[in-house]
Order: sequence, then C-alpha cells, then structure tokens
Amino acid sequence: MSEESNSAGSPSANRHFIRQIIDADVASGRVKKVVTRFPPEPNGYLHIGHAKAICLDFGMAKEYGGECHLRMDDTNPTREDVEYVDSIKQDVHWLGFDWGDGYFHASDYFDKIYEYAVKLIKLGKAYVCHLTADEWKEYRGVPEVPGKPSPYRDRSVEENLELFAKMTRGEFDEGAAVLRAKVDMASPNMHMRDPVIYRVRKVSHHNTGDKWCVYPMYDFAHPLEDAIEGVTHSICTLEFEVHRPFYDWVVETLNPPVKPHQFEFARLNLTYTVMSKRRLLELVQEKRVSGWDDPRMPTICGLRRRGYTPESIRNFCEIIGVTKYNSLTDVALLEHVVRDDLNKTSPRAMAVFDPVKLIVDNYPEGQTEELPAVNNPEDPAAGTRMVPFSREIFIERDDFMEDAPKKFFRLTPGREVRLRWAYVVKCVGCEKDAAGNIVAVHCTYDPETRGGNTPDGRKIKSTIHWVSAAHAKRAEVRLYDRLFTKEDPSDVPEGADWRDNLNPDSLKIVTALVEPSLADAAAGARFQFERVGYFCADPDSKPGAPVFNRTVTLKDLFKLK
Repeated sequence: MSEESNSAGSPSANRHFIRQIIDADVASGRVKKVVTRFPPEPNGYLHIGHAKAICLDFGMAKEYGGECHLRMDDTNPTREDVEYVDSIKQDVHWLGFDWGDGYFHASDYFDKIYEYAVKLIKLGKAYVCHLTADEWKEYRGVPEVPGKPSPYRDRSVEENLELFAKMTRGEFDEGAAVLRAKVDMASPNMHMRDPVIYRVRKVSHHNTGDKWCVYPMYDFAHPLEDAIEGVTHSICTLEFEVHRPFYDWVVETLNPPVKPHQFEFARLNLTYTVMSKRRLLELVQEKRVSGWDDPRMPTICGLRRRGYTPESIRNFCEIIGVTKYNSLTDVALLEHVVRDDLNKTSPRAMAVFDPVKLIVDNYPEGQTEELPAVNNPEDPAAGTRMVPFSREIFIERDDFMEDAPKKFFRLTPGREVRLRWAYVVKCVGCEKDAAGNIVAVHCTYDPETRGGNTPDGRKIKSTIHWVSAAHAKRAEVRLYDRLFTKEDPSDVPEGADWRDNLNPDSLKIVTALVEPSLADAAAGARFQFERVGYFCADPDSKPGAPVFNRTVTLKDLFKLK
C-alpha cells in the first residue's frame, strides 16, 4: 500500500495527490466547480482497474460538490458495440455512481471536432499525408534520432482543405490518406512527431450511422471533448503521461473557451490477474471462460456475479490510494476487504459439502423441531430464522475421526461437540461399510443443552455445522479460485504464452446439502456458509434448485497494516 493510504480508508485521512491538486485549485479560485469525466471506450466490459478510475472520477466530483460526466469514447467504430455501452452504464450505476444529465458520447461532438480540424489546417498546423504505415515508421524515426518530414508536410492550406474534404466525402480508401497535426518531427516524444488526428473508416457508427467516413483519433478528440464539456480535471492513468504534451498542444493551438488540464495516476495492477481488455476478450472468444461475467474474470460484472459488493470495491479503491508510481497490489487485499464487508452484511446459513450421516440415538424417531438460528451475529437487526432438527442429520466427513490425535477437538468416540444452534452431542461410535469407510456416526444428545447452551457450565471445545437429513436440499456449488497460477501472469519467458499460466483448477463444481431456507435463494443473495466461506446465489438458480458461487473463503491471508 502507499504511504497515503490508511486502514480506515477515509477521505479525510487519505489526502492523495489528486485531492491535494483539487484542494489547491478550489482554494486559489482557479476552479469554481469541479468537473471530471469517466471516458471508457465501448470495446469491452469494464474491469476492476476501471473501478478504481470510476471511484476516483465520480468520487472527486461528489466530494467537492461538482459533477462527473460519463462519456463514451466512441471514436473507433470498428471495435465498438452497443452491448458494451449498456454494460458500462450498468456497471457504473451498480458501483453507486450517477452521471445525472452528464451522459455523452465522443460522437456527439464529431461536428465540432471536425470544425477544429479544419481550423488547424487553416492555421497551417495540419496536413493530409499519403505515407503508408510502413513508410511512416521510417519517416517517424526513433526517440534518439529526429524524424524526417513527410513529403506532404508543406502542402498549402488550400490543398490540404481540399484533400481533407475528399477524405470526408469518401474519395480515399482506408489507409490511403490521413490528416496529421504539424507539430515537431525532432521531438524526443514520439507522440509529438506529427501524430494522426483523422483517418478514413468506411464503416457504420453505432451512434451516428453512416454520416461520417472519417473519424478523429482519441488523442485529438480527448482534449477537445474535455474543453467542450468544461472539464476542470481530466484524470487519466499513467500511460497517458507521454500523451499530455500533445493534449496541451491541441488546447494551446486551438484555444478553446475552456482550457482543461490532464492529470495522471497509476493504474491498478492485481496479482494473479490480467487487466488488459484485449486479453480478457481473447479469454472470452477462445471460450476459456464462460463469458465476460464469468466469476473468475476481473470484470465488474464478473465480480458482481461472484458476490462482491459495490461497497467493498469502493472501499478497496479508497484503501489502496492514488499514487504516481506503478505497483502490483496483492489480490489478497481485495479479498480481505470483500470478506470484511460480507462478514458484516451476509446472513449465515449451513451447508455440508462432504456429508456423512450422524444419528442421534436418543432423539425421538419421527420428531422434528424448529430451532432459532441467528442470521448474523454482527448485525442484531438481521434477526433469526428457524432451522429444522431431526434424529438424523448430516455433518462434514472431516468433522469426525475414529482415531483422533490429541489436538483434534471435533467428533471422536467419547468426545462432546456443540451442534450449531442445536444441542451438545456425545459420540458413542460409528458404522462402516465392507471397505472400512465411515457411513454413519452415532451420538447421544443432552436435552438440557437446547440452543447449544450448557446450563452446568461445562466447556465444549468445538462447534460444528449440520443439516437435517429429512429437510436438506441439494445445491450446485461452484468453487472458484484464482484464474492464473502465477503472481504476474503476463511475465512469461520468450516464446511462452501468457495463457500457459491459466489455472486448470480455477473452477470445481460440487453438490452440497443445504438448509431448506436456501432452496429458493434469489439470484445475487449473499450468504456466509458457516465454517466454509462466503457464497452468492447465481442467476442460474431456479426455485428448489439453487446454484451458489463461492465469493471468498473464510480464511484471511492478508494482514492490513
């Protein structure tokens, strides 16, 4: 964690550098109203890295009484889809943020951006170039050596205006002509060596249809969109730092009424995770996962399906802080924060994954009683539920040992344990099949210990969970683990493939016996299966046939400093 972060995760304690910048801008009067924007490209689903940006962009606007715009960066129609647009809006809302009237598309400004491109030509600061991509690599050069001017760089303003008009009318094939900004071919920053600002794309756009066959590049459109919307703090991830000189050049050269500024922060990188939309798309297309919302994916929709809460993701983003330095965050910290939130909010339930029958010999045959069970000891308002108890129940197989070591405190002949919310029972023996496998455990119960209490004050060292054999329901349980086996999945030797680090055991499907209250669990409902972990009902669930995804285990391996 950064030195700026803190365990409480409170904004007052975590004065990261973006907050300090806004503090200074507001105090000086340079900014009257804070306006930020979140500008995703709708070419894939958002992931946990985007969640950090969302929390920062929307969070800063909210904290300072300003506004944050949601703007679709739809300048490349060859890679974009309405499906992605809809998913982005859903994810931002689910995380707890709202853009109000500030929902825009880059394509909303195509007319205005085009006018600015024409203005740039008239200023003698842009020209139409016919070099191929391979030819441009030669002319562009390398950072240590100045580039060579394009042979088309010194065309007249009139000629460039006519050629750009021909591009706009579709008279050039894709790749046959581009519009370049005339900046500095000797700059050590390659992004300043006459970057392309318009290219021909003869495809339909999901928002503007067939109106255009030329589209602006993001680096040209970005500062102009910010200026048009009155953005005061254009917050980007650190890889855009080298793009900022061109951002500033566009603003200074075209002199829009509002002059925005770009600030960069380090993106989120998580262990055992890939954060590239391109690679996530490959996992989906190659069917290595079940889709964008596969609970093993770091996508926001995948985390939602797995059972993560928006509160835990927001808290995680606050805890890790905002810095200018790239680092790798331990995914165990994210799991710790999720676990901490679920512990406070998730109702408890009982589920047995590897069942063996336990018979209470002195309990009346045919009798069933309903016992009150606390839903969440962390939340008194959660109340109680009734769980059925009968003579035959199921317990976990590893909660019994016939020949137990000294420090084994669960069931073994002669040992007492507490059945959660039920009674204290004492093991008196077991049954085995011909192969010597345990098929039933026999116990007696103490009727005076209803609810697990011991009126005589005797100490019981262990409590185990169970389900009534006559009332248990079968549930499909999907045990998800990390998708990759390597801490940095992208770090592979030359000639190797990052897919080689995929975890073959990232999903195991088992059948569990669950208490009847879980039979009709609604999709998205979260529970702590006592002594097992946190689980969420999957959308695949049907009444009487629940399906649960493991969100996180109970064991916390991360120690928050």
